[in-house]
Amino acid sequence: MEELQRKVDKLEEEKAALEKAKESWDAERKRLSSWRVRCLDFEEKLNKRIGDLEEDYVDLKEKYDGAVGELDDLKNSIIQEHINGFEKGLRQAAFFHREVDVMDVKFDVNKDVIDRRLVNEDDGSADEEAEVRVEEKAAEEVMEAVDAGEVGADAAK
Repeated sequence: MEELQRKVDKLEEEKAALEKAKESWDAERKRLSSWRVRCLDFEEKLNKRIGDLEEDYVDLKEKYDGAVGELDDLKNSIIQEHINGFEKGLRQAAFFHREVDVMDVKFDVNKDVIDRRLVNEDDGSADEEAEVRVEEKAAEEVMEAVDAGEVGADAAK
């Protein structure tokens, strides 16, 4: 009988240990289930926030694309206004100077007037030509002054 009593005691101890383990497992299950609930809540909130951010991104992208399109339109408008203004200037030049034919092949918008001569703007020599003409003009004025007797020949040198 003693042996049975020991087995009963041992079973009761094991039962108590199992009850204690069960309680700790129940507590752990409750803790984990609350974590699961929190994780699911956070996941739901995160998904909602991601959706909001995606909507904001779409809105901003549309605004950006609209601004880029508007900027391109404005650039094209500015270019067109410059072209229109230039053509208006050509029409006015033709109106005020009827002898000038702006459609003539000699009329080149890439040329500029320097010292009453039409010179290519692209030529690097245009500035040099202008300087030479200024020097020539100054020399001519000095020679005219010498011829007129305003300045002595020695001073002219």
